[in-house]
Amino acid sequence: MPELPEVEVVCRGLNPLLKGYRIERVELMHHQLRYPLPSYFVSLLPGLTFKEVKRRAKYILFHFDVDFLVVWHLGMTGQFHLLDSREPKARHEHVRIDLSGGKSLCYRDARRFGYAGVIAADKLNQHPWFNRLGPEPLSDAFSADTLFARSRGRNTPIKTLLMNNEVVVGVGNIYASESLFRSGIHPARASGRISLKRMSLLVEAIKAVLSEAIEAGGSTISDFVKADGKPGYFAHQFRVYGREGERCYQCGKGIRRIVQSGRSSFYCPFCQR
Repeated sequence: MPELPEVEVVCRGLNPLLKGYRIERVELMHHQLRYPLPSYFVSLLPGLTFKEVKRRAKYILFHFDVDFLVVWHLGMTGQFHLLDSREPKARHEHVRIDLSGGKSLCYRDARRFGYAGVIAADKLNQHPWFNRLGPEPLSDAFSADTLFARSRGRNTPIKTLLMNNEVVVGVGNIYASESLFRSGIHPARASGRISLKRMSLLVEAIKAVLSEAIEAGGSTISDFVKADGKPGYFAHQFRVYGREGERCYQCGKGIRRIVQSGRSSFYCPFCQR
């Protein structure tokens, strides 16, 4: 599933490509994704002009010259492509938005776990998709003090805590594993037993890992591609994720894997005690 860096990369790629374009026509080939696509897209969106593409957590926010947003979640395999309108529809293409200037924004989703909706701009934070989300990890609102306070009295493994969107958004499986390695914390360590000093190292690592991943264009594991159709390259910088049995770059010992809450966690047992 695309995580925060991948969604941020998509937004940064789409923003300059879409800004100023007017929607001429919307075609829905398949309504049924994770939730049914709103049929009113066909009548509501034509005539709107793209103003900005932004991100909140793992949601893409399409801003227009009106007081509502189109909110889109990519699910596991969702992709946006800006193409010439004359190009034929591709396999797994579910939505085509024809734009002024002979361009089309196409949404493809092989597994159909993506979803979308329309939300009033001034009600975004009250919407059920958003009203329980924690702070953005790259913002000042996410700090060692806030993470330390949220961890007190918890026996929850720190890896599990980091993937709780009510604590902090977007630190998915890959980036939690990589950040814990950099800060020397075992993924199964109880959150409430981690000191403020160590939390400071962890928060610094999270911000660094996510920033580096965004600069590298995200991580392409299977389906993710950027808005220009190219893969992301942060996977080449993984220090532990997906490297079970390989040598740790830091100590030379073998990387191990455990399963936590149904997800694989990769770590070095010598560097992360």
